[in-house]
Amino acid sequence: MSAERRRPLIAANWKMNLLKADAVEYCRDLRRGLAAAAGTGTMDARVVIFPSFPLIPIVARELVDSEVEVGGQDLHPEDRGANTGDVSGPQLVDAGCTWVLCGHSERRQNHGESDEWVGLKVAAAARHHQLTPLICVGETRDERKAGQTFTVLARQLGAALAGGPEPFALAYEPIWAIGTGETATPEIAQEAHRYLRGRLAEELGEAAAAAVPILYGGSVTPDNAPHLIVQPDLDGFLVGGASLDPQKFLAIIRSSG
Repeated sequence: MSAERRRPLIAANWKMNLLKADAVEYCRDLRRGLAAAAGTGTMDARVVIFPSFPLIPIVARELVDSEVEVGGQDLHPEDRGANTGDVSGPQLVDAGCTWVLCGHSERRQNHGESDEWVGLKVAAAARHHQLTPLICVGETRDERKAGQTFTVLARQLGAALAGGPEPFALAYEPIWAIGTGETATPEIAQEAHRYLRGRLAEELGEAAAAAVPILYGGSVTPDNAPHLIVQPDLDGFLVGGASLDPQKFLAIIRSSG
């Protein structure tokens, strides 16, 4: 499958932001903007919103009967149990989710999540066929400076795929470019995406690897999105700060065709 046949996937990670009224207004603005873009034939992207847990039912309700999908920002490897502060795959599905983030850089860094723990979360998502894991991988500034980018990506990807998820998507998050205002150049992003596509081909075969969406997630804005999306192995974006403004997020969606 060629890169041109992969439908763009644009995801908004709200992180720990917005309240109920904000989420309602955002979703209504988003629906209006997407309807306008669809009317002009300029929008073909899949769109996913990852709100914080309390907002999931509200976002799912506001986006019902639309093509926008909803995901959770994390899940526990177990389906139930004494895991205070965690959320399970069945709970996410019950709340209206069809996607879940696994291994976001902030979970790895701030909560000490190992590659193996992320792999267990991916496997948990795969057990629930209604949940598609969006697996996040990426290197720190020190790892990049040490020439370890590909080593880190291979290690993280191998652990994540150990549970055999299908389907799934990837997000390349250069940690040094998240929330810093520093963005990987289109060439740097493509180099990492091409490497990930090659690793997937080794693990899954050429046809399956060609079908996996690989998103870029590192300080994406309406200004840099058009230059990034044209790279052959870059299939969309995992958007952080810019996704909190529905107009900026719509601009990124429109730039992705």
